[in-house]
Amino acid sequence: MALLEVHHLVKAFGGLKANDDVSFAIEKGELLGLIGPNGAGKTTCFNCIAGMFPPTSGRIVFDGQDVTGQPAHAMARRGLARTFQTIRIFRELTVLENVEVAAVSMGLTRPAARRRAADLLAELALTGWSGQRAGALPYGLERRVEVARALAMEPRFLLLDEPAAGLNEEESDELLHILAPMPRARNLGMLIVEHDMRLIMRLCHRLHVLNYGRMIGEG
Repeated sequence: MALLEVHHLVKAFGGLKANDDVSFAIEKGELLGLIGPNGAGKTTCFNCIAGMFPPTSGRIVFDGQDVTGQPAHAMARRGLARTFQTIRIFRELTVLENVEVAAVSMGLTRPAARRRAADLLAELALTGWSGQRAGALPYGLERRVEVARALAMEPRFLLLDEPAAGLNEEESDELLHILAPMPRARNLGMLIVEHDMRLIMRLCHRLHVLNYGRMIGEG
């Protein structure tokens, strides 16, 4: 059984169908890439899966249960975490505190949350910046903090919305080395939206292509 299944997803805004009959499935340990031009409906698909938007029609099944239309906080409790196209870190908190907050939100005590945050900063090569204010970091490191914060929720599924946006080639390569082993090492599914073809062609196990809201290719 796939960990995440999307069946004939439609999301309409008035007369515009941002997603039109979109279907795919992702197993544990798999990283699927979702690509396509601006306005193709990639982020809308993410938002429907994550509970930000209710689908107009279709079904979303997570770990064998129909979760169509469930709100974002319920999806997070089920084990689905995400990052955003526009960075949403707490800019006045330190890097460590940003990750710690996410761990506390899942019910950990402060000491346990701090330990989990410190482990994740080490995994994502952020330990040297743990005490710095997050808003003062270079852009590429802010992106990495977002990934660490999502992982602090100990998700079973991770949605990454353009994690390489604004990164140079060196930063993109560093991100590749961090993300590539993650699905199998953590036994989670991952769906990534990205325009950096240099990154995504090396990173993903499979790709699906969206255009004008419809799936036009996969493989």
